[in-house]
Amino acid sequence: MDADGMWKTSTGKGVKVAVLDTGVNPDTSSLKGQVLGGEVPQAVSYNATKDYDSHGTSMAELIAGTGAGGGLQGLAPGAKIVPYRVLTKGVKNTTDRKKTPSIGDAIKAAADSDAQIISMSFGGDILDPDQEAAIKYAQSKGKLMIAGTGNDAESKNFIGYPAAYPYVVGVAAADEKGKVGQFSEHGHYVDLAAPGLNLPAWCDETFQSYCVQKGTSMATAIASASAALIWSAHPDWTANQVLRSLIDTAGRTWPKGERSNYLGYGLVRPRKVLENSSIDPGPANKDPLSFENGIGVGGASSSPSPSPSTSSASEAPKNTSGGQTSTARSSSETSDSTVLWVALGAAGALVVIGGGAFAVIRSRRGA
Repeated sequence: MDADGMWKTSTGKGVKVAVLDTGVNPDTSSLKGQVLGGEVPQAVSYNATKDYDSHGTSMAELIAGTGAGGGLQGLAPGAKIVPYRVLTKGVKNTTDRKKTPSIGDAIKAAADSDAQIISMSFGGDILDPDQEAAIKYAQSKGKLMIAGTGNDAESKNFIGYPAAYPYVVGVAAADEKGKVGQFSEHGHYVDLAAPGLNLPAWCDETFQSYCVQKGTSMATAIASASAALIWSAHPDWTANQVLRSLIDTAGRTWPKGERSNYLGYGLVRPRKVLENSSIDPGPANKDPLSFENGIGVGGASSSPSPSPSTSSASEAPKNTSGGQTSTARSSSETSDSTVLWVALGAAGALVVIGGGAFAVIRSRRGA
């Protein structure tokens, strides 16, 4: 990543990222001044800045945390966060369930905002027609939508929604060596991969300390931040061009244009875009994932499989009908909160990705 080097060119300034999640706490030291709660339309603003379990705040910090006060510094600290709390299984209070906006309504609101990127670190197994319609609407408004593929590869390995919808970039999680995590769900709807193991996030809703966690949620946040860095440096580009530049420069050991069921077109490397001032982003109106988004994907696995220990691919179809199930902490996201919760000492830790400093955890309040 070489974050320090990238920040000399771009910090994500001028780019807004809509974070659809469990809400975002704007009062953590690294998010003060970073969260634009006032830009959320009143109809979908219920508890947008009250995070009931810290997940959404952690994703926001990985994207745009400033590192102030010993907090987490995200990959795009110059970007701003537009928060949305969405209706998931984690919202249990009856009153909250009635007032919390649906995922579809939140996507529509984000589509009508000036946020360029919609980051969705959640998943569900059943297609929701309202969500699908909202996704298509957001695509028509020029938004870049990014979602995690899920964390159940070692059990059901079923890539659900929103990652399985057309026009949503599905992101897998990889370690510091570029190997996909064994938990990271794989299949035809993996488009890119990003760091998603051994990263810091808030331990719980008390916001007292950070823990080391893993998950495709975190990879989604890193991919969203990567897009923000590029879009800030190239404000005239379209979502298609930002995505194409990420795909073309992704790290991989197989030929350009071929896709892996485990890492998609490769690991995001925004540095490779930022350091090349003459890079060609391709046509503004041509979808770089036109095959996947147009007629769907299917058939045999394509290109290499970087993780031979995982099972064969299966995922939700692009065009089926069914009831509504959506959850920010579904079975596909449990790794984010329940695996590798290691309390960090007062001395803090330096998280290194690809040899470059990515995020620093400094001394904070005691666990």
